[in-house]
Amino acid sequence: MAPPRRTKSSGPPPPANTLVLDNGAYSIKAGIVTPDVETPAPEIIPNCIARDRDKKTYIGSQLSSCKDFSEIAFRRPVEKGYLVNWEAEKEIWEHEFFDSKVKRHCDPPETGLVLTEAPNALPALQTNCDQVVFEEFGFARYLRIAAPTLNAYTDIQSIFKAPARDTASIATLPAEIFMLIDSGYSHTTITPLLLGRPIQSAIRRLDVGGKLLTNYLTRLLSLRQYDMRNDTYLVNEIKEATCYVSKDFKADLERTWKGPKGDRRAVFETADGIAKDYVLPDYHGRTKGYMRDHDPNAATKLKEMVKGKALGASEDVLTLRNERFTVPELLFNPTDIGLRQSGIAQQVMDSLSSLPMGLWPGFLANIVVVGGNSNIEGFVFRLQMEIRSLAPAECIVRVARPADPIVSTWQGGANLVKDEEAFSKLSVTKQEYEEHGAAWVARRFGGR
Repeated sequence: MAPPRRTKSSGPPPPANTLVLDNGAYSIKAGIVTPDVETPAPEIIPNCIARDRDKKTYIGSQLSSCKDFSEIAFRRPVEKGYLVNWEAEKEIWEHEFFDSKVKRHCDPPETGLVLTEAPNALPALQTNCDQVVFEEFGFARYLRIAAPTLNAYTDIQSIFKAPARDTASIATLPAEIFMLIDSGYSHTTITPLLLGRPIQSAIRRLDVGGKLLTNYLTRLLSLRQYDMRNDTYLVNEIKEATCYVSKDFKADLERTWKGPKGDRRAVFETADGIAKDYVLPDYHGRTKGYMRDHDPNAATKLKEMVKGKALGASEDVLTLRNERFTVPELLFNPTDIGLRQSGIAQQVMDSLSSLPMGLWPGFLANIVVVGGNSNIEGFVFRLQMEIRSLAPAECIVRVARPADPIVSTWQGGANLVKDEEAFSKLSVTKQEYEEHGAAWVARRFGGR
């Protein structure tokens, strides 16, 4: 008589703690979730190894102790949205989660792991990831899942100010139908989800993210004012503090036009309030820069350099005019810099065009935006306006952003972990990995 087949229930009991990692290119959103304990807020950890000009190295959260960010260099494990450098990533994880001195310390053999990945990741990278998790770290249980999918386990309708569902049903009933736009550091993805599962053929990717926007702003500032090519960290702070998405791009461009040579327009100096000054940090008395209204009469070091005489300036100031809105405009018109791709709104319609028309109303009425770029002022309004102009007239278009779009994906993962039944159906134990192998695990996570 053949021995009975081993089932999941016949193995060791599931681990009490689960480490949920939204492993982004710019930052890791991390937290340990226990089913019977109220979910804590996640920690946001820089996903990088940095070295300053004094050759001092900072790993992950150590970056917050850095006092001088000028000419700082970064090594990032995630490139173009995919985890390609496990040597650097292991060093960050070991420092942040496996060091006995850290408050997020966990013991992998007694801990589960939920790890996010970009949609449509390469199979070779996925297999390598699974092997590292089980063979090098030895986690007891593991789920590798596309980041947009976890957003289905948050209360989507509460984002749209609709009546909230019963909190106990959020994890067991993933959102029935919605479209997720994730605009992060490396790229922007459009993912339609039906009954908690992504529709693979309709996923679209735009190769414009926070990194490209920062690099473009760096180029503009270096051409027009100071050479900022070695200060991308500072330029990123400038971008986050000053940039906005224009409601009327042509009108704003007209207001910031200097005028023909020799006939400068009077409105150019302030550009009807668009012009702003960003006071740069000196990393001695001032470690953080800040934005203020533009003052044409203020004495700055840049004016001293241009005029060749002392003006008594004590501040380095960058004046931003059309840079404030032309940089985030790339999300909607990437052809402005020669990228042969459509903007976000057109990508949404391209995604819908591969789906049955009967599903369009459900997706258009439930568009959720997450990721760091969604925090740019005016982003949600402009996106809704552009999709509305392209969508069928009879469809309702609603675009909304969670209260904290950066940790929304992590929160969905925490909700999923709290539902043990749903989580056990999706996850794989170390015992199953050793019994069935990496190919079986890949098929399991691929939904086959």
